Amino acid sequence: MITMTTFFWNIACSQVSINTDGSQANASAILDLKSTSKGFLLPRMTTWQLKNISNPAAGLLVFNSDSSDFYGFNGNEWISMWNSSDTITCWFCGDPITDIRDGSIYATVLIGSQCWMAENLNIGTMINNTPTDNGLIEKFCYAGQASNCDMYGGLYDWDEMMQYSTGATVQGICPAGWHLPGDAEWCTMTTYVDPTVNCNVYAWNGTNIGFKLKSTSGWYNGWNGSDDVGFTGLPGGVRVSAVFYDYLTTYGEWWSADPYNESKAWYRSLSCYENKIGRFNLTKSYGLSVRCIKD
Repeated sequence: MITMTTFFWNIACSQVSINTDGSQANASAILDLKSTSKGFLLPRMTTWQLKNISNPAAGLLVFNSDSSDFYGFNGNEWISMWNSSDTITCWFCGDPITDIRDGSIYATVLIGSQCWMAENLNIGTMINNTPTDNGLIEKFCYAGQASNCDMYGGLYDWDEMMQYSTGATVQGICPAGWHLPGDAEWCTMTTYVDPTVNCNVYAWNGTNIGFKLKSTSGWYNGWNGSDDVGFTGLPGGVRVSAVFYDYLTTYGEWWSADPYNESKAWYRSLSCYENKIGRFNLTKSYGLSVRCIKD
């Protein structure tokens, strides 16, 4: 929305003048701002937000709220307008990200055209009881042991993961700029890794995709994967109830953001016993691992 005293748009010349005196834009300007009482305010963002602008154009200007400085993009990096030796390198998929909410650092990986976290999410306060919509992020750690969250990431029931929202590209418990992968996004990734995967079935399927997605260590009896694409699928197990956890080191299970029905949601499964991938649905109160995908 544009709020102004006078807004003049010369369509023939594609010029815009925003001012208080009703004058047209200067002949040499595509945008002419005139005021003796107000300034021009650039977009304000943190360093992390600045670094995560997708494909910035050369000449783009922003105000860095962390350093209280103006930065311009020269086509390769961000340069301070007040100190040319102060530069900020752009973030690319494959670089780690820092979750500013708790300082956790996550590896990332480009799989096809998608940017995925290469680690399970581990955000929130560990609880043993049922999570509630209380404005906090709450997680389960396998068997109630915080060390399992440190190794395998947190386990989350579906509603808590979604932060009690529904719909496409829900951020849920993911960091800013990331969201929870829907069933179609899981399908895009898995069929890129293995074109024989059938995303429309409730089954184990694919040729050797499970082996390619599993991490190279940590799986029961040494039945590890090759981690060909860098997904690094870990066998974090499942929380079934407050007193029952199962499948640590034998299964890795990841929620999709898409519900199956009122009480169940879709998820993907890797197993030490299978070199395929499973597409199934499960009761939303179960605790599964979570991955995030870049917006």
